[in-house]
Amino acid sequence: MSAKENSVWKGWQLTALISLSLLIMAAVAAVMSPSSVEAARLVIRLTARTSLVLFALAFTASSLERLFPSPATRWLRQNRRYLGVSFAVSHAIHAAALFALARLDPTLFLQLTNIGSYIGGGIAYAFIILMTLTSFDRTAAFIGPVTWYWLHTLGAWYIWVSFLLNFGKRAAVNSMYWPAMVVIGLMLVVRLVAILRRHRMA
Repeated sequence: MSAKENSVWKGWQLTALISLSLLIMAAVAAVMSPSSVEAARLVIRLTARTSLVLFALAFTASSLERLFPSPATRWLRQNRRYLGVSFAVSHAIHAAALFALARLDPTLFLQLTNIGSYIGGGIAYAFIILMTLTSFDRTAAFIGPVTWYWLHTLGAWYIWVSFLLNFGKRAAVNSMYWPAMVVIGLMLVVRLVAILRRHRMA
């Protein structure tokens, strides 16, 4: 393939491709579901998993390159920003499906949520919005490197904890969520090992 043909797999073209794929996935899931409520619930479940995968790739990109330098991990590190924005798109679709479920079946929605999920989820979405807005060169420069570092570091770890709690409480009663917990655990291990190696080298 030529460089032009490969360009779709990097940069904002990658974000556009992933975003389009997510929208198609949500549309197909909605069409194939027997009811609007089931469609919303299916999209919620699917986007929870796509969000986890995209977040995991962005969250561990630098660490993986440090631990396992290769063309693949170099590509991952170079496209971390675009994978992160793709994660935000996935979670925006997730939020839209949650809103749809709340409108379609308020009783069921209240049964599946609580005040803690509103507060915790609201903070997570606030971080996602702020991190996405500062994923562009101009806005990143506007807030400065120190503020950008702390925003993205604290936000990333808060989102990781959110995934841990949300998938963890479901894994406790449903073994189908165990693979997600393995991914969440591996994310922590990769980040911590990379931090330890960096300090040892320093």
